[in-house]
Amino acid sequence: MRAEALVNCMLVPLLLILLTAVEQSLLQSLGQVCTLSAESSQRRCKTPEGLICSGRGECDCGACICQVAEPGNYYGPRCECHDWVCATYDGKTCGGHGVCHCGKCECDEDWFGEACQYQEDCNLTNKKSKELCRNPQGVVCSNAGSCHCGSCMCHNPDGKSLVTGRFCECDDSECLDEDNGEVCGGHGQCYCGNCYCAAGWHGDKCELQCDISPWESKRRCTSPDGKICSNRGLCQCGQCTCHPPGDTRVHGRNCECDDRQCEDISGEICGGHGFCSCGRCICGDGWFGKLCSFPRTCEMTDAQSKELCETADGVMCNGKGSCHCGRCICSGSPQDWWVSGEYCECDDRECDKHDGLICTGNGMCNCGNCDCWDGWTGNACEIWVGTEY
Repeated sequence: MRAEALVNCMLVPLLLILLTAVEQSLLQSLGQVCTLSAESSQRRCKTPEGLICSGRGECDCGACICQVAEPGNYYGPRCECHDWVCATYDGKTCGGHGVCHCGKCECDEDWFGEACQYQEDCNLTNKKSKELCRNPQGVVCSNAGSCHCGSCMCHNPDGKSLVTGRFCECDDSECLDEDNGEVCGGHGQCYCGNCYCAAGWHGDKCELQCDISPWESKRRCTSPDGKICSNRGLCQCGQCTCHPPGDTRVHGRNCECDDRQCEDISGEICGGHGFCSCGRCICGDGWFGKLCSFPRTCEMTDAQSKELCETADGVMCNGKGSCHCGRCICSGSPQDWWVSGEYCECDDRECDKHDGLICTGNGMCNCGNCDCWDGWTGNACEIWVGTEY
C-alpha cells in the first residue's frame, strides 16, 4: 500500500509538468503565445536575400504563413517555392513527363532535361525526328540547337542556358540586366525573353521595386472584360501605362477607352458629324451610324438611292445590308458583326486575330486585311515597333 501511494505521489507532479508543457506548446502553435522576440522571429523567416517569407507571406512566431495566390500556391519553409515557375515544353509544365517541385522538374522514368522534354530511348526514324524539330519556318531547331528524338537540345556553350524554347527560338539574353548582368535583375524568372518578376518587383528587367504583390498589381490592372490593361497597355505596380505612349486617344484607368475606334480609314473622327466618348461616337443632330456617317434625311428618291447601292450583278448591298440615301448599312445584328465594306462585300473574319481580337485591337480590318495604327505592324498588328515605353 505504501509503494502504491509512493508511485501516485510521483506520478501526479510528473503528469502536471507534462500537461503544462503540452498546453504551452498548443497555445504557441495556435498563435496565442510566442516566446520568441520579434527580432528572433523575423530572423527565422528571412531568406538569404533578406526578404521576409520571400515577400510572399507573413511571419508568425518564426514560421511563415504563405499567401495563396493564382496561378498556383506558394509553399516551403520561407514561401520560396512556387510550382508556376517550373520550365514548360510544348505548352505543358515539365513537358507533361514530370512533376514540378519547388521550381524544378522531377522527370518521369526514361525522360530528362530541364523541362523533361528529352526521351532516353528513341523509336523515331531520323527523318521523322527532324520533321518534329522544324520550327514554323522549316528550320531545324532554329539553327540554335540539335535534334534528339523529335526534341531540340539547345546550344548553350557558356552554360547559362539562355537559348530555350521548343525549337530553341527563345533568346533569354534579352532578360539580362545590363547593370548587374543577372537574369531579370535577380528578381524574377525569364520565359522566352520576357521577365516575370517576383513579388515586390516590376519593370522590363524586374529592376523596379513595388510595394504590392504581382497578383494585386494584376488585379488593379484588370479591366471589366478580364483583360490586363484592356490589351492596350503595360501594367506596372498596379497602374496601366497605355500604348502607344503619348497617344492620348488610348486612355482610362485600365486603358479601356480607345478613341481610335471613332476614326475611319482616312483618320476623320465620327465622320465630322459628332464627337468621340471613350471609343464611341456621339452623333450630332441629323446623323447616325457607328461613325455618324449616315444622314437622317435624304434628298434622293428611293430609285436613285437603290441604284447607288446595287452591285454589278444587281444585288442590293450583296444581300447583307440595307440601303440608305445611296449608301449601304451593313447588318448590325450581333451574329453578323463581320459584314463590312462599301457594298457589304467584306468579311472581317478574314482579318488575322491575336489574343482573340481582330487586328489585336491595334488596327482596323479593311476588307480582310488589317490596317495597323501608328507604331504597330504584323499581319494582325501584333508587333509593336514604336517608341519603347
